[in-house]
Amino acid sequence: MATLRDIKQRIAGVKKTQQITRALKMVAAVKFRKAQQNILQARPYANRLDELMAHVAHRIDHQLHPLLSVREPKRIGYVIIAADQGLCGSFNANIIRHSEKVIREQEGGESSLILIGKKAVDYFTRRQYNVIGSYLKFFKDLSFRQADEIEDLVRELYLSERLDRIYLIYNEYKSAMRQDVTVEQILPIIPRPPENEGSFSGYAFEPDAETILDILVPRYLNVKIWRVLLESYASEMGARMTAMELATENANNIISDLTMEYNKLRQEKITGEILEIVNGSEALKQVG
Repeated sequence: MATLRDIKQRIAGVKKTQQITRALKMVAAVKFRKAQQNILQARPYANRLDELMAHVAHRIDHQLHPLLSVREPKRIGYVIIAADQGLCGSFNANIIRHSEKVIREQEGGESSLILIGKKAVDYFTRRQYNVIGSYLKFFKDLSFRQADEIEDLVRELYLSERLDRIYLIYNEYKSAMRQDVTVEQILPIIPRPPENEGSFSGYAFEPDAETILDILVPRYLNVKIWRVLLESYASEMGARMTAMELATENANNIISDLTMEYNKLRQEKITGEILEIVNGSEALKQVG
């Protein structure tokens, strides 16, 4: 049975943990607000460019650009984006579990992984997946340069035909309490007709289609990867803020329960001491 001293030490320990979770929540909240602002600002441009690229791909000959050409998917690549740190609820577990499911359900072909975030690198490397690229501490100082770095690798892998199809797997930001694991094909670019196709009679390229595509396709890839990185980072900060808030509340509940137990045990001890005094007094009276 726990003594008063034991319970008191446990309360002190939980209070120290609560201080840490409260501090982590405050730090995550500051980073979350900035990350949320960044993704909300980037989405309109990224989504419009994605739509434009899909419409262009629908209208032109895919042989005009090598990143539009479709090959038999014998070698499939997955860019998996997780976090460098834990303490963010099920954020990392969800992305890893879903990635394994997607790889497992792949119909034939070889799988290669490009991993972003220490949690993904540690998990898939230990299980001897075919890892062809890994990035650590990527989100410590997130910048567009890092999107360029991944875009260079992805483009080179596709142009050299080391990969025939490439997917992004990441957490899409919905709110601080909700992040949806999303699987999205990045190469080859998927053509998509406009909703009102009758209003599009075709595209006129100036100076020519090849030159325009040489500029447009890399820009499209850069912006798409940048948006995905912002989505993942905002999701991570939201998940961490929510997890630390729940941890702080749980610490409050544990402290309340331990305090009640402490008071109950203390009252029992006081009652026992009073009974001993009364019994001793009665015994002295009988002797006298």
